[in-house]
Amino acid sequence: MNEETNKERDFIAAPSPADVVVGRPPEKPRRARVEDAVDADESAGAKLERKRDYLEGFLQKKPESEGVGGAGGALQQAVVDALKEIYDPEIPVNIYDLGLIYGVEVDDESDVVVTMTLTTPHCPVAESMPGEVELRAASVPGVRDAEVNLVWDPPWGPEKMTDEARLELGML
Repeated sequence: MNEETNKERDFIAAPSPADVVVGRPPEKPRRARVEDAVDADESAGAKLERKRDYLEGFLQKKPESEGVGGAGGALQQAVVDALKEIYDPEIPVNIYDLGLIYGVEVDDESDVVVTMTLTTPHCPVAESMPGEVELRAASVPGVRDAEVNLVWDPPWGPEKMTDEARLELGML
């Protein structure tokens, strides 16, 4: 390079990695060390305290208001509680614990769909039980409409019963 070119520039360009700088060997970059990452001023206790401060706001945050529908909602739980008040006339256990209720779905418009079965297709209450379940689900405050889907697949079996129902029937 000539000196006129250097004078015209306001900066000096760094050499390319391929260029060999005469007069000094190329320097290796310094390796990272653990001590570089750790703040010498901060003790382990201070670090733990800082993490607790960070989590405290998270732990104290209240859950956002949940929608009407959806799994685990208050309306769904109210419908399940209402269904637990219906007992099978032949077995002294409520139909929910007996395992006859396969699902309770609540949509955003507060419509409830109950999917259920019976112990057998020839059950004496086959005609009246779905109607009673529909009336009970529809009577829960906040429910706009209720519908019952009676299914036979998968078939009901004693393994669908809760432990409380098994205990009540002496099966445990």
